[in-house]
Amino acid sequence: MKEDFIIENGSCHITKKAVNHNPKHMLPVVDWLSDLPKDGSEPDLVEVQFKNTRKGYYHNNISLPLEKGMTVIVEANPGYDMGEVTLTGQLVSTQIKKAHINLERYEIRNIVRLATEEDKERAKEAHAKEQATMIQARQLAKSLGLEMKIGDVEYQSDGTKAIFYYIADGRVDFRQLIKVYAETFRIRIEMKQIGARQEAGRIGGTGPCGRELCCSTWMTQFSSVGTNAARLQNISLNPQKLAGQCAKLKCCLNYEVPVYEEAVKKLPSRHQHLETKDATYYFFSSDALKEEVTYSTDSHHPANLQTISIQRAKEIIDMNKRGDKPLSLGGKETAVESVKIDYQNVVGQDDLTRFDKKKQHRNNSNQNNRRRDSRHNNKPRNNP
Repeated sequence: MKEDFIIENGSCHITKKAVNHNPKHMLPVVDWLSDLPKDGSEPDLVEVQFKNTRKGYYHNNISLPLEKGMTVIVEANPGYDMGEVTLTGQLVSTQIKKAHINLERYEIRNIVRLATEEDKERAKEAHAKEQATMIQARQLAKSLGLEMKIGDVEYQSDGTKAIFYYIADGRVDFRQLIKVYAETFRIRIEMKQIGARQEAGRIGGTGPCGRELCCSTWMTQFSSVGTNAARLQNISLNPQKLAGQCAKLKCCLNYEVPVYEEAVKKLPSRHQHLETKDATYYFFSSDALKEEVTYSTDSHHPANLQTISIQRAKEIIDMNKRGDKPLSLGGKETAVESVKIDYQNVVGQDDLTRFDKKKQHRNNSNQNNRRRDSRHNNKPRNNP
């Protein structure tokens, strides 16, 4: 009887003994058109995924009944490679447009056949060499004094070619390095430069949120992230907090930017000050999601801060334009009330004078004992 149980959720599989990361199931695409009837007009393009984040598009010119998750053999230069089908049907053309691939310049090769057990064993033997090759490749690059880092090595499934992914700040002349690699590993060499984000996506890991990195699970392309995204969300510009494992700004900073952009449009202008009969208030801070604005009586320092709703602020601005001034900044119906939190007994303690009470109770007890002893001593004694 088999004791292990397996739970799959797309990017990893959980067994009874351990949780193992499965790079074949990274970057999944939900085919929401899969349950629609086929009319025969679907393109023959198929999306195939290889090691980690590398994907390619191929023609299914032999009309294989391919489905998501099948392992196929595709044409390569030279030889062949093995990958997993991740998308078929109409959505493949959509993904090609999303990746900004020009089909006139992009060479689309063909799918050869379904992978056999022999193909899988040969690919497994080739991929087993990747870790040792990467360590040795780093040593060779260091010995030549090149300012670059070999981030990953990917062997082709037939073992005739290897892709060396490297990271460098500038241009690197690695012509001599390719000759050394070819003589050392006896295979065809291809060098491909990647950025820090791509390296994090290929290696994988866990983010500060406790989940697997977005770049290694579902993100198909990277968009630029700027500090304006943090400023818009009132996030402290702390490099240690804003940077991810790739030492770049976190991609998740862009997730809520459209929501904040729509909320910020409702806020009054920062340069608009409010006039009341008792003082002049200047913009100090705002909370776009709560629709609240805080004003100060000093234009440069926080003084007499008052927080009101956006609606109330716009009402006062309209009143000032008409030449009127309200009695105070806040209103009973629209002002944001401040809640004063008193002392709360959150740990089951008594009031702060509990020690004094116990001490007083102890004194009373000692005084009673002394009175009892004095009465006992004053009793007449019978001599024998």
